[in-house]
Amino acid sequence: MSSALQEGGTVVSGESSAAALQDASHVEGQDPVFRMSGVSKVYRMGETQVHALREVDLDLLPGEFVVLLGASGSGKSTLLNILGGLDRPTAGQVRFRDHDLTAATAAELTRYRREHVGFVFQFYNLIPSLTALENVALVTEIAESPLDPGEALSLVEMGERRDHFPAQLSGGEQQRVAIARAVAKRPDVLLCDEPTGALDYATGKLVLRVLQRINEERRTITVVITHNAAIAGLADRVIRISSGRIVDIQRNAIRLTPEDISW
Repeated sequence: MSSALQEGGTVVSGESSAAALQDASHVEGQDPVFRMSGVSKVYRMGETQVHALREVDLDLLPGEFVVLLGASGSGKSTLLNILGGLDRPTAGQVRFRDHDLTAATAAELTRYRREHVGFVFQFYNLIPSLTALENVALVTEIAESPLDPGEALSLVEMGERRDHFPAQLSGGEQQRVAIARAVAKRPDVLLCDEPTGALDYATGKLVLRVLQRINEERRTITVVITHNAAIAGLADRVIRISSGRIVDIQRNAIRLTPEDISW
C-alpha cells in the first residue's frame, strides 16, 4: 500500500510507497481500517476518457488525521467519494476492515455510509426549515447508536444556538452544525471536502479546531481534502495528489494546532 508512514517528516515518492506503508503499519502496530489497492477511476464523456485516479494505493490507520493536498482536478474529491462509498472505482479494490466495498451492492453501500461514514462538505447542506438541533436529529434517527443531538452540538460549541435556523447562523456556525450532524452517528471516518473553503480566515481556523478536537477526543479517522497547504501542519500524514496519482506522502513529527498556522 502506498500510504507510507515515515518518521521525522520524510517525504516518500508514490512509486516507492507501497513497501514503505507495510513497514510503517508494523511500526505503528495497527491494522489499517481502510485499504485501497490499485484504485483507478475513469469517467467517460462521449468518446473522451477522463482518468480521475490512476492506480492509487492508500491505507488509513485508526485515529489518524490525514490531509489530502492537490490542485483542483487532481482527483482529491474522487478519492474521497470512493472512500465514502459515494462512487465506485473503475479498477482496484477498496476494503473497510473485512468488507470489500468494491463488491458491495447498492444497499450495502447505503448501509455502510449510514453506519460508518460522516461527510462534511464545503457548502453545509443544512435544511433551511429545520433548526440546528433538528438538522442533527435527522441523522441520529437513522443511526444505530448515535450521540444525543444536543451533545453533538455541544461538541462543536453550538449548544447555545440549537434552536436557531440556518438563516440565523453565520457560515462558520452552519459548518459547525454540519460537523455535528456528521459526528452524531459516531462514524468510523469523517470525510471533509474543503470544509473551510467558503469561510473567512478566523472562522476557518475555528472549524479546523473543531475537527482536530473531534479527532483527538473521539479518535475518529479524519480526512480533510484541501488546496490550502498551510492546513497540512495539522495532520499526522500529508498526502499530495497530482493528475490522479499520489505523488508524495509525509508524516509530521509534530502536529500543529490551528493557532500555529497561517495563510
